Amino acid sequence: MGLLSFVKSIGEKLFHSEEDAPEKITNYIEKDNPGVSNLKVEVKDGVATLSGEAESAEAREKAVLMAGNIEGIEEVKFDNLNAPASEVKVEYYEIVAGDTLYGIAKKFYGDGNMYMKIFEANREVIKDPDKIYVGQKIRIPLD
Repeated sequence: MGLLSFVKSIGEKLFHSEEDAPEKITNYIEKDNPGVSNLKVEVKDGVATLSGEAESAEAREKAVLMAGNIEGIEEVKFDNLNAPASEVKVEYYEIVAGDTLYGIAKKFYGDGNMYMKIFEANREVIKDPDKIYVGQKIRIPLD
């Protein structure tokens, strides 16, 4: 089952009620569209359910992270967000106090100067490599 958990009380504040959440989240994802078409978002009790077509596993992962890193969302289900199988091994990482992309790159790649690889893999989720926040989830390509 495609399900990823998030910290509900952090992230960008996009909606005030669950009634307007699907439209706001859809617009947010489509604004920086990572490669998803026919996107449909449903939200109930802090759980966002995404469906549609993703051009790649990376596009699906980015859409899930974009939805999950929104305040008020604690889980994202994506079983019906269809995508081809991933060719790249990815690990999800939750930002903790004191983290920098440089430090995360050093931890995963052994070289902090590779932080731009992490930034590029999360460009739709992280708008500025110097602005990450505790509890935010990002994807770390390992291949």
